[in-house]
Amino acid sequence: MSRLTDLIAKAKAKDPQLGADLDREIKILSSRLPFGLNFERHSPEVVELPLRPVRKGDKVRILPERGSTKKGDQRLWQVKAIHKAKKAADLELLGAADIETQTVALSDLVVIAEFRDTIWPGLVSTGKVQRGGDKPFHSVINGENYHVLKALTYTHRGKVDAIYIDPPYNTGAKDWKYNNDYVEGDDIYRHSKWLAMIERRLLVAKELLNPANSVLIVAIDEKEFLRLGLLLEQIFPEGNVSMVTSVISAKGAVRPGRFSRVEEHIYFVFFGTATVEWWSSNMLPSGSNEDTREAAQELAPIEWLLLRRREPTSVRAARPNQFYPIFVNLINGHIHSVGDAITTDVDRYSVPSPDGTVAMWPLKPDGTEMLWGLTPDVLRRNLAAGYVRVDNWKPAKKTGSVKYLQTGVIAKIKSGDITVTGRTDDGSVIGHVSVGVHTGTSPKRVWNMKSHNAETGGTNMISALIPGRRFPFPKSLYAVEDALRFVVAHKPEAVVLDFFSGSGTTAHAVMRLNKQDGGRRQCISVTNNEVAADEQKKLREQSLRPGDYDWEKWGICDFITKPRVQAAITGRTPDGEPIKGNYRFTDDFPISEGFEENAEFFTLTYEAEKSVSHNLAYANIAPLLWLRAGARGKRIDKLPAEGWAVANAYGLLSAVDQATPFIEAISQASDLRVAFIVTDDDRHFQAVTRRLPKGVEPVRLYESYLTNFSFNNGELTE
Repeated sequence: MSRLTDLIAKAKAKDPQLGADLDREIKILSSRLPFGLNFERHSPEVVELPLRPVRKGDKVRILPERGSTKKGDQRLWQVKAIHKAKKAADLELLGAADIETQTVALSDLVVIAEFRDTIWPGLVSTGKVQRGGDKPFHSVINGENYHVLKALTYTHRGKVDAIYIDPPYNTGAKDWKYNNDYVEGDDIYRHSKWLAMIERRLLVAKELLNPANSVLIVAIDEKEFLRLGLLLEQIFPEGNVSMVTSVISAKGAVRPGRFSRVEEHIYFVFFGTATVEWWSSNMLPSGSNEDTREAAQELAPIEWLLLRRREPTSVRAARPNQFYPIFVNLINGHIHSVGDAITTDVDRYSVPSPDGTVAMWPLKPDGTEMLWGLTPDVLRRNLAAGYVRVDNWKPAKKTGSVKYLQTGVIAKIKSGDITVTGRTDDGSVIGHVSVGVHTGTSPKRVWNMKSHNAETGGTNMISALIPGRRFPFPKSLYAVEDALRFVVAHKPEAVVLDFFSGSGTTAHAVMRLNKQDGGRRQCISVTNNEVAADEQKKLREQSLRPGDYDWEKWGICDFITKPRVQAAITGRTPDGEPIKGNYRFTDDFPISEGFEENAEFFTLTYEAEKSVSHNLAYANIAPLLWLRAGARGKRIDKLPAEGWAVANAYGLLSAVDQATPFIEAISQASDLRVAFIVTDDDRHFQAVTRRLPKGVEPVRLYESYLTNFSFNNGELTE
């Protein structure tokens, strides 16, 4: 190595760029493991940005003529000057031995980003749907997923509870691109390109996962599951890796001369204290087809859990819609009715109780006001079904414990895995685990569930939600729901990320989980707007290009993902018709009911560093600030004329001389998390920070943003 170091030093002296490139490649070679997964990491990926305006200094490609289906010039040029009047740019060829220049119309150029480049991301809203009141918003982001992951390092570093991804399986059938080219089945570097692509994204995703307690879930088939397993072990040595095999098509995919494929594999990587929770592990995924389960040793009784939340963060102010009275009969301790939630400014003692009842509130023994585990509407529904009761009622002291059955137990009652043998005087169910049902504490690693069928739970679901729009190989909604249930059912406010979101199944599954237990989980779905391979040639023959409206409207995000998420929430197709059919398995109800959820759709933008630092790009940075504060409530979309503004979850101080009214407004806000302070002067920032209420995170703009994206972007893997 010492000899190589000397030679590289000489090369740098003669040609600095060549020397730097050689140095980088040598470092990659020297980092390879003597034992483990070694693969070619290739040159950094390159992505075309057709919606990005051309700026001086950009790297660009020259597009082929409209109407042509040829690939076009793949060389990279740099924009040296822009002539606005002529709508043209002067270009110089990059990496050429001899200088080559030309002037090209701006409309014939597309901006190029290499993945070692530093980016300054922003977001532009392209629509929203609101039916969830004060619930956090689900986000659907249209953009290159590597760059969106980079953007999320500013908003969600260490905050993600679960990542579920279903990356391309590398079948060789044009299911993914590398450097804007489909990777064909005969590409000898097909596997290493796939690994390089996945590794880059997983390394950034690692920064987003909560190291103390989170889970990464990756679905894959036999084409790459062996390599993926090794890659996961190498990237996440601190994680605990398990693999589940799931039957997705009992009839199988016919492969002449070979075995038919009926299954896929799901890797679970557990971090920190994350485990399959004991109460979820007793719960098999929905819709079981199994008939060979181990017989129970004894008839285990139904397990009731305390309704009052116990974690320190579940105090009254955190979610006012889960602080309400439960009126209990003074004599027999039966639940009379469930009251409405009260806001934080209402004294609970002012709420009257019906005659002959006493109000029970979610209070700790020391009097701290906590939360119930369900919203009033969900609790009323479960009470009517016999899934809520009061235990240990003491009439003299007017005390007892409100207990309830969790989603998994209710699902097992409906599926027959738990037998209901009767009801008590208050109407609550009595029963036990059914004869023959496995009662172990560890879920099986082979899933054979009728609900996981990719055709009925995936393809047919897409057809119902967005009729006439096809998507290749969608996941069963119930399969994704079940996978997530094992890791976030006990986290009602979990943040779930899917950066290969495809048709939006993960977001849909998170909504299902929320409905089942009144949760406020939110999903961030990331997909690009790639047009299907078989459609691209037709569009090019019509003289269309990426970036044109009539091209982009057929892209996966605009044509499939956004309409599917909106349809799921509203219960109506894109044409406004009620969606036909019912959801099945864990809970049955008409799809047309939709969900009480909120979602907003965004497109990733690429800002200029100077525009950000001079406070000129605030409109596109604003959604990032809102996401960082929890993606709930109002957003401060414009710089406030008063110099400050306060929304539900965060505040913005754009003029430090207005700090006093800003601090006063923040002090009166009950659920505010973050204060963004715009200043170039660290002394001013510290002065404002010292005056903030306890528990409010101070963030300096734009120093925190610029520093975050100035981190090393030329990773070793690139």
